[in-house]
Amino acid sequence: MTNDDATAKNVVFVVMDTVRKDHLSVYGYDKPTTPGLERFAEDATVFEQAVAPAPWTLPVHASLFTGMYPSEHGASQENPYLEGATTLAETLSAAGYDTSCYSSNAWITPYTHLTDGFDDQDNFFEVMPGDFLSGPMAKAWKMMNDNEKLRTVADKLVSLGNVAHEYLASGEGADSKTPQVIDQTIEFIDNSDGPYFSFINLMDAHLPYHPPKEYRQQFAPNVDSTKVCQNSKEFNCGARDISDKEWDAIRGLYDAEIRHIDDQLQRLFAWMQANDEWDDTMVVICADHGELHDEHDLYGHEFCIYDPLINVPLMVKHPELDADVSDEQVELIDLYHTVLDHAGVSASRSTRPLDEARSLLNQDYRSFAEDVPGDGDCAFVEYYRPVVELKQLEEKAKRANIQLDKDSRFYSRMRSARRPDAKYIRNERIPDEFYHLDDDPDELHDARGEGSEEEAELESALSEFEESVGGEWKDVSDDDVLGDMSDDAKGRLQDLGYID
Repeated sequence: MTNDDATAKNVVFVVMDTVRKDHLSVYGYDKPTTPGLERFAEDATVFEQAVAPAPWTLPVHASLFTGMYPSEHGASQENPYLEGATTLAETLSAAGYDTSCYSSNAWITPYTHLTDGFDDQDNFFEVMPGDFLSGPMAKAWKMMNDNEKLRTVADKLVSLGNVAHEYLASGEGADSKTPQVIDQTIEFIDNSDGPYFSFINLMDAHLPYHPPKEYRQQFAPNVDSTKVCQNSKEFNCGARDISDKEWDAIRGLYDAEIRHIDDQLQRLFAWMQANDEWDDTMVVICADHGELHDEHDLYGHEFCIYDPLINVPLMVKHPELDADVSDEQVELIDLYHTVLDHAGVSASRSTRPLDEARSLLNQDYRSFAEDVPGDGDCAFVEYYRPVVELKQLEEKAKRANIQLDKDSRFYSRMRSARRPDAKYIRNERIPDEFYHLDDDPDELHDARGEGSEEEAELESALSEFEESVGGEWKDVSDDDVLGDMSDDAKGRLQDLGYID
């Protein structure tokens, strides 16, 4: 429903899950993956140096919804839920917004609390419905994950989930859910009395890649998606080799998935334009993280924080932003403040009030009144141990009789301070790294220890950041919580045979 021009502060926020910037034609890719976004760019600012706060879904979305860095909001696979923070949707809902969240991502559910504050939410996860991931089962998982004595129980649940996902998702990817996500978004907007905040996550480009036939023929002709390696852990642990020809096929399937996202966004935007919703609405399009296809001998988006994962696409349509390309570095966490600024909501009673210096709509963007690590020139990235992915990696390695090195990147937590010209990476179990991004954008030459001023500046900024968010990484809690587990939660686990 169209809203009055004087009061309309609508927001459509799109996350293209797992989409790397250099595979989008709107960013100069030589294949026509995003003709729709190229048209969108005629009305939007295209940011070349947008940085995600983490390389995977849960912590990034928690940052988008709270304006906090991962170590501040605490959501990771070591602690897979957002707790004690007011979300953007809660704040906007309290300010009179209609709010909705539609996705097919298993992390964006009531279980993780990422959907808190959304008036309407639906999850099209292909393995299990979002409602199953909430309630007593979620509480049981939380307690097990917090307790080392019960971690083996949680591992069994993860293993079962991994098997189910590989079996059920082997023939049809999340792209089949994207039209439903778009349909529900259109219905929500059409029925809204406004203003509205509509958030969607599109999972097409996340493994496994099984794109619609039309786009598979265009970008990966004669490729059978069931015959190529669709499990990144097999490659990462060394159990599976991938030839150059197979990598080409995998990248073609990936491009086809991106083209389907673009097609569906065109459908949403065309409807908004035809129904007088376009001019009144700020539209944000970004990726939460990218994907690796053999760069640094890795596949997927685990075990590193290199630029193909964290330098993500970001495009924003807003009357106060020029339709142009920006080389200024921005952080995705600042989108939280940008939306609040657009909505005219100070969020003074929220966990993180509006900071106008972090709003892209402010001409003094990142001119902070107080000292911040790196003087506002740095973006910071954090990566905690990926419990679920690590378990899968260990299972694949065990089946292939491969022994994983515990002092490797697979087991290492990571942090980074990044500027467009350079990046310093702090690793927990392997040596730190430093790269001159202006001369070495692919991060192939580790220049740590060569004595550059850039290394000293970024290492110092990262140390300041670490101090500001609580110092070194904290161990996972090992409290005995069996006595606190509800009878309902215990019953669910007993029914599954995991506790007596």
